[in-house]
Amino acid sequence: MEHSVGQVAGYAGVTVRTLHHYDGIGLLSPSGRSHAGHRRYDDADLDRLQQILFYRELGFPLDEIAALLDDPDADPQERLRRRHALLSHRIAELRRMAAAVETAMEARKMGINLTPEERFEVFGDKDPEHYAQEAERRWGGSDTYAESQRRAARYTKEDWQRMKAEVASWGERYDALMEDGEPATGQRAMDLAEEHRLHITTWFYDCTTEIHRGLGEMYVADPQFKAFYDAMRPGLAEHLRDAINANAQRQE
Repeated sequence: MEHSVGQVAGYAGVTVRTLHHYDGIGLLSPSGRSHAGHRRYDDADLDRLQQILFYRELGFPLDEIAALLDDPDADPQERLRRRHALLSHRIAELRRMAAAVETAMEARKMGINLTPEERFEVFGDKDPEHYAQEAERRWGGSDTYAESQRRAARYTKEDWQRMKAEVASWGERYDALMEDGEPATGQRAMDLAEEHRLHITTWFYDCTTEIHRGLGEMYVADPQFKAFYDAMRPGLAEHLRDAINANAQRQE
């Protein structure tokens, strides 16, 4: 079958001007002409155009595309394999890009109901998204993380203020027990570790003793979380980690 330049442009989603340009540089010259001298493209021309657009989509310059398509020694099967490999690589790249966008979208759900002024009022310079991003990196694909994000997205300024007050009260009491020299395996420390676990369960997700153990290790290993707890009292992160482990043994 023969096709006019307008038809081919419509099929391929390109402009007539683009086809004229491809003809002018010898990249895609139509196989025939009408009696009036108009370009006429056959099915082989359409196949070549499809290959040209594929390589263009992958970012190949036109001169390299011409060299690829006009190489007399090129193996058609090998060309198909190369196209498949390139396309697979592009798909993988797009998936990674999509995942990065989804990550950014999820991260923005933390405190999404707060205006910038409200967020500063509640958190000051301790932006919760710094911690949310680390949590997403570690547990982003889990049901636990998804539940945490769903709950956090619903909270109002008053909710965050109440949560912050609970954390402050807990921190003052933990500082006091460390001041008194209470060991991490003592009753007071284990009770505050349990309160810490229940706080997470109440506000974010079902924090099992196993999950809590993992969090305790992270509070010591991760600089951001360690700094958060050690700001309440130097050494609190390690003490809490040990108290969490002791409480988990008691619970189990």
